[in-house]
Amino acid sequence: MVVHQHRRPRRRAGEAVLAVCAALAVAALSACGAASGTGTDGGGGPGGSAKGARDDRPPGDPAAAVRGAADALTAAGSAQTRTAMEMATGGTRVTIRGEGGVDFRKRMGQLLVMLPADVKGQPEHRPITELLVPGALYMKNRGAGVPDDKWVRLDTTTLSDGNLVTGGATDPVAAAELLRGAQEVTYVGETDLAGTKVRHYRGTTDIARAAQSASPGVKGALEAAAKGFSKDSVPFDAYLDEEGRLRKVRHRFTYVKNGVIDVSSTTLLYGFGTPVTVVLPPSGDIYAGKIAE
Repeated sequence: MVVHQHRRPRRRAGEAVLAVCAALAVAALSACGAASGTGTDGGGGPGGSAKGARDDRPPGDPAAAVRGAADALTAAGSAQTRTAMEMATGGTRVTIRGEGGVDFRKRMGQLLVMLPADVKGQPEHRPITELLVPGALYMKNRGAGVPDDKWVRLDTTTLSDGNLVTGGATDPVAAAELLRGAQEVTYVGETDLAGTKVRHYRGTTDIARAAQSASPGVKGALEAAAKGFSKDSVPFDAYLDEEGRLRKVRHRFTYVKNGVIDVSSTTLLYGFGTPVTVVLPPSGDIYAGKIAE
């Protein structure tokens, strides 16, 4: 779901599909207009709030710690993940949630993304299965005229947000790699997150700077995002455990179209070392027809 402001009008290869993804976000906001405030995380995102922050003395350079989080995840190998993408405009607020696993060494993952129910409480859309691989996003149960047994493949290097928001969930690998551009980082303090002691950092990250030092499998997507977003600076809150692994991160994006839509994307990581297997669909299962807008 594309939810960002463009620097300038562009007609790139993925824009026809992006228009459809954007329509899902708008539909979600419209359908839930009578349910303002539903689905908020109260500041904690997936897994609940981090509690009891203290202004302890920072352990070393805060910016260096945050920039190194992606490398620490690669060393960890894999993890389970929960995501929440919260969109707000006016008095309406909706949340799109996801759950799955990610292999940080192979830069691959799988998510099941749940769209919000409509105002009558009935599901609007079947859960979307997403496969995350270097340079591509695969989506099943995409809707918009795509047969239920077919997949849609998006080239993330042609998406003007680099898949930071397109799929309704920020790719956990990209979420961590985006922190390589962290700057103006402050150490908030030590806190507890789901029974784990973590260090809370706050700052902004620069998309273009992150793209320069990103891993090869993510570099192209972040370079696309650096060109597509109206601003390179993205505020974040990051929570690292004692091994420097990212446990939770929240990025805040802004989309301007007929008003301002604020987007808060939260990624929670746990269950490190859990095996993650991603099986790509055969070429015959990838939809090549027209996607309705």
